Amino acid sequence: MPDPNVLVTGAHGHLGHALMHSLSNYGYKPLGIDPLPPDSNSAHQSTYITGSISDRAFCTSIFQRYPSLRYILHTATLHKPHIGSHTKNDFIETNIQGTLNLLEAAAATSQISENTILAFVFTSTTSAFGHALTPQPGPSQPATWIDETVLPIPKNIYGVTKVAAEDLCQLVHAETGMPTLVLRTSRFFPEDDDDATSRAQFSDENLKVCELLHRRVDVADVVSAHVCAMREAQGIGFGKYIISAPTPFARTSEFLRQLGAGDAATVISGLYPEYAAMFSGRGWKMPRRLDRVYDSGKAQRELKWEPEFTFERACGQVRAGEEWRSEMMVRVGRRGYHATPMGVYTK
Repeated sequence: MPDPNVLVTGAHGHLGHALMHSLSNYGYKPLGIDPLPPDSNSAHQSTYITGSISDRAFCTSIFQRYPSLRYILHTATLHKPHIGSHTKNDFIETNIQGTLNLLEAAAATSQISENTILAFVFTSTTSAFGHALTPQPGPSQPATWIDETVLPIPKNIYGVTKVAAEDLCQLVHAETGMPTLVLRTSRFFPEDDDDATSRAQFSDENLKVCELLHRRVDVADVVSAHVCAMREAQGIGFGKYIISAPTPFARTSEFLRQLGAGDAATVISGLYPEYAAMFSGRGWKMPRRLDRVYDSGKAQRELKWEPEFTFERACGQVRAGEEWRSEMMVRVGRRGYHATPMGVYTK
């Protein structure tokens, strides 16, 4: 195995799989770890180790065995779909204890040897905002503008453990100086939406393209955000960033009122009149109401991140009869969350 310089946790998942296939294109040499073995046809079997981050000794052994590691991309997690199949303690062991194990193992490596860790990048989620996403009840309330100044109000064990892990990242950075960044990614899963109402109102493709306006990001752009985070971490030290496709909406009270009060289709059609015929011809619909808008401007500015897969691009591709998703999104496909089907979440 060539000496790896990037550790990718959760290498079997959506993002981990994409990173393992993409990092070499950016000049990095990844090493993946995951509790599940690699796909039988994976080209990365020689750079993949099976093990759990909740095992402290395993985490320590990784850095001892591979002293060439300089970057950690920590994507491993129990996700929201696991709430119905795993206990709260399972979430604590993986999302909190597992993150602490990695942070301390990486920091110790920097402190006791010349093998300095240049960046620890923790993949969090916009789900961590929880109740802060829609603080006001009622269908006519303005859409909520979500940026890094909004304080999370977690509403389930997934959000609670991700916020706690974020705090551990900040604590270990403060104690050790290890450059540590938190990326709160919006949804990029290819599986069907977990909301039955959304599935009934929109086709899957229609829904996902529209989500690029305010709450979705392509996995290829998530990969590039992680690469940018690795490159900029030393100059930043610690920071939290929302990773979502750039929104075309302005942060004005009138815009947010229209989006939240059921006039979202009018707003979108006004911004993109050229796509109205395309939507109509495909039997697609514009959303009537948007309850939140994610602002990824800080990540674009400070990480020098340039997301490519926007709503405008997707609509242009669809209108031209071409694939609107990235090649990486198509390649990764549905990775699943469970060994056996559970509602819309299947393997």
